[in-house]
Amino acid sequence: MEQKVIFFDIDGTLLNHEKELPASTKESVFKLKEMGHIVAIATGRAPFMFADLRKELGIDTYVSFNGQYVVLNGEVVYRNSLDKASLLKLTETAMDNEHPVVYMDHEDMKANVPEHPHIDESIGTMKLDVHPTHDPDYHVGRELYQTLLFCEEKEEQKYVEQFKDFDFVRWHPVSTDILPKGGSKAIGIDKIVAKLGFAKEQVYAFGDGLNDVEMLTEVHNSIAMGNGVEEAKSSAKIVTQSVEDDGIYHGLKKAGLL
Repeated sequence: MEQKVIFFDIDGTLLNHEKELPASTKESVFKLKEMGHIVAIATGRAPFMFADLRKELGIDTYVSFNGQYVVLNGEVVYRNSLDKASLLKLTETAMDNEHPVVYMDHEDMKANVPEHPHIDESIGTMKLDVHPTHDPDYHVGRELYQTLLFCEEKEEQKYVEQFKDFDFVRWHPVSTDILPKGGSKAIGIDKIVAKLGFAKEQVYAFGDGLNDVEMLTEVHNSIAMGNGVEEAKSSAKIVTQSVEDDGIYHGLKKAGLL
């Protein structure tokens, strides 16, 4: 069989809603690797947020920060950082509105406030072993690939209108991702595919969320999880079962990979 590369989102795709890796998913990933395929991750998470998962599955190729920090076989092949001047202005605006922010690079995340219930509430849903500590100057002179803004959806529009250098992707009722304008998982995937020299027919992607829509639209063989948002399902070529119902295994079967 011709070698393929298969990209998996993490939350709601590889991991279920309890942040657990279903046994059928793990078995499917190892089967793909045994068959000689490349298994990769495409996530909005920072690299340090899924180091354990990469180790468990033996994965060293990934698209992180929704496409802003891309690694192939353990080596960084693409970086796209936030505009520093615009981020400084956004921080000032957020402070005026009493909206905390969390700065993120490939190694760590730091909050500009000592603590806030919105930070605890949203990041707590990810069930991570890490939590942002306080460093209001973490953004100064540093390459950052994503920032989290903590506000309700109704409060987000004024930021969207003011900060044209950024894209805002909401992932929680009180938190939204801030990314470089135009950045996406699809672009990160393109960087890896170009390095591999693969044709579009050799590329597959699984996802479930709003931040997967571009990826599911652009990737030739795209599979949406049954638990995914409607926008993801309508963007994909195939819709599989939910993550709770062995969706990865069934999706791979539908795509003809298993």
